[in-house]
Amino acid sequence: MVAKVFIDGEAGTTGLQIRERLARRRDLELLTIDADKRKDTATRAALLNAADVAILCLPDDAARESVSLIENDTTRVIDASSAHRTADGWDYGFAEMTITQSRVIAESTRVSNPGCYPQGVIACVRPLINGGLLPSDHPLTVNAVSGYSGGGRQMIEAYEADSHPAPFLPYGLTFEHKHLPEMTRHATLSTPPLFQPAVGNYAQGMVTCVPLRLDTLANRPRGADLHAALTAHYDEIAGGFVDVAPLVSANRVPDLDPQTFNGTNTMRLHVFANDSRAQAVLVAVYDNLGKGASGAAVQNLNLMLGVDAATSLAA
Repeated sequence: MVAKVFIDGEAGTTGLQIRERLARRRDLELLTIDADKRKDTATRAALLNAADVAILCLPDDAARESVSLIENDTTRVIDASSAHRTADGWDYGFAEMTITQSRVIAESTRVSNPGCYPQGVIACVRPLINGGLLPSDHPLTVNAVSGYSGGGRQMIEAYEADSHPAPFLPYGLTFEHKHLPEMTRHATLSTPPLFQPAVGNYAQGMVTCVPLRLDTLANRPRGADLHAALTAHYDEIAGGFVDVAPLVSANRVPDLDPQTFNGTNTMRLHVFANDSRAQAVLVAVYDNLGKGASGAAVQNLNLMLGVDAATSLAA
């Protein structure tokens, strides 16, 4: 059976990458909208209601509007905006988050695709909280850098037009980033982390870092304990795209280049620790447009359609 898929917002960065990944699929029929009709409500409504799965690549308010235009109980939705990531009635589309999450996604009619930054935080932190190594009220700090494609069309145009853009530019300095509620809820934190993102002068790819003062923890875990807990969790996830690098002691690791996994759906986690100082840092490396956006959406689509989760995705 051929499934009909409509990408509402296919002209944006995420929408274009999703369409590129799906273009050669014979098990899908991609419904298209004429360029001059993209803001026509009636045309969008017709396509949304004709689709088996609608993928929303829109600003938050427009995504909410799209959902409101669906009048049947058959169109399933994957929302790539942040509109529904903590909303009741929506399932979170990070398939490796728990051992059962891929099944939850497969059976869902409303899936909220994760944000790029939160996925790395959740991937590093949630298994440690579940394993009792990290309390949910621990005051976490998160530092992360993303390629400028994560900032959307205006940022992409600004960086590509500027011959001397800043190589590294911190932002989010009011500490009110819109991803904080999502990080807090799905990492199972009781308080939001101190989150300090930055944009780098490169197109795509990201690194998310979570430093830990292990001497502030009652059980004072060692680096090997953190690594073992993460490895045990992701080894249980069949067909997942998150893996854990070997535990090494090194001042510098080439794989921490944020562009390492560009064009793939891979996320790799690292643990670096100094047990004598009781310090560690958890690091996630992945493509902000792959596993962080369009790759995750395609993975979720595959799960919802009952096909191999890796279809159309490079690992």
